[in-house]
Amino acid sequence: MTAKIRFTLGQGDISTHWYNLNADFPEPMPAPLHPGTKKPIIPEDMYPIFPKGIVEQEMSTERWIEIPQAIQEIYALWRPTPLLRAVRLEKALGTPAHIYYKYEGVSPAGSHKPNTAVPQAYYNKLEGIERLTTETGAGQWGASLALACTLFGLKCTIYMVRVSYQQKPYRRMLMHTWGGEVFPSPSDRTEFGKKILAEDPECPGSLGIAISEAVEDAVHSQNTRYSLGSVLNHVCHHQTIIGQESIRQMELAGEEPDIICGCVGGGSNFSGISFPFIQKKIKEGKKYRIIAVEPAACPTLTSGELRYDFGDTAGLTPLLMMYTLGHDFMPPTIHAGGLRYHGMAPMVSHAMKLGLIEAQAYPQTQVFDSAALFARSEGVVPAPESSHAICSAVTEARKCIETGEKKVILFNLSGHGLLDLSAYESYFTGHLKD
Repeated sequence: MTAKIRFTLGQGDISTHWYNLNADFPEPMPAPLHPGTKKPIIPEDMYPIFPKGIVEQEMSTERWIEIPQAIQEIYALWRPTPLLRAVRLEKALGTPAHIYYKYEGVSPAGSHKPNTAVPQAYYNKLEGIERLTTETGAGQWGASLALACTLFGLKCTIYMVRVSYQQKPYRRMLMHTWGGEVFPSPSDRTEFGKKILAEDPECPGSLGIAISEAVEDAVHSQNTRYSLGSVLNHVCHHQTIIGQESIRQMELAGEEPDIICGCVGGGSNFSGISFPFIQKKIKEGKKYRIIAVEPAACPTLTSGELRYDFGDTAGLTPLLMMYTLGHDFMPPTIHAGGLRYHGMAPMVSHAMKLGLIEAQAYPQTQVFDSAALFARSEGVVPAPESSHAICSAVTEARKCIETGEKKVILFNLSGHGLLDLSAYESYFTGHLKD
């Protein structure tokens, strides 16, 4: 008998609340510090950068945060997203494991990023903000914010990491299609960008540099605020609709995961799939293995230090207690541009510190081996970032061949790779190196 492959929810099952893991941590997180005074930040410190509705969520300790109806209506364009069982991948591997994936690539932007872009644009619109600035690595976040801004009638300025700007022209075109203006970072539009270019005219850029430029642009412009696609608490809250749906869909499948995997750069899609399961781990004593998967070229959780550090290169952001490689770290120019970040979301870092999650790191050639296997068995071409989660799932499924254990593995396929085909070309032609 053929296993059922697809597990779907109806529009009546769209989540009505975001989940805040801060309410359930067994010990509180360290507070962010003001970059100047080094004292714990207060809401007023953040108002020049973020709207009050977002600041309230950033500092909230409430377990559930209500999703406004206007946001739910836009979510309904693509949510709930499907959960699928990868039976062909299981067969290709010859594993007794059951492998499931939550597919976020069905959103208009092709990734999980609109889950937070839409509410961020909404709360800025409520306060009369006219323009948002942001950074983007591989381009999924920049495209998602451009989409959200056009839905709410806002202007959008995007600083795209220079190496990704060059490698991923079609993501730039997608941002332009949705009305965004895009500049390679470091750029000559900001004082910090000019400083970096004076030191290194060929600088490939980094997310840390692009964040600095976007923040500088926002604080020196009228009716403008900054928007971030990962790392901060409110972003993690917004993404938890992924895990909430996954729990209900796994119930439809009649199974419960033993292992949950998600790729990590700043931590947004990983928090989305994992935080609702971490709640069950804390509250119900579940024994899930929850694995954060990162590139070996930017191994924040596996090789970084847990300490206070800036979220950007220039030191403009609050100091965050997080695993970090140092805010001046320049990552190699890997194709998983969305994972080239020096730090990690404080909430993900705190979960790591408390032993609620674990971390793995893989080189990009092994990641693309798994991506190609997945594409050829399941038909979906995954984004290079998402392929790190696939690599972990494949590794764990192969262990089941050796042990004979029938593990249930769930991973978040956070986006498709149809605009990343140049990376696949490099892989298939043998030009992709670790």
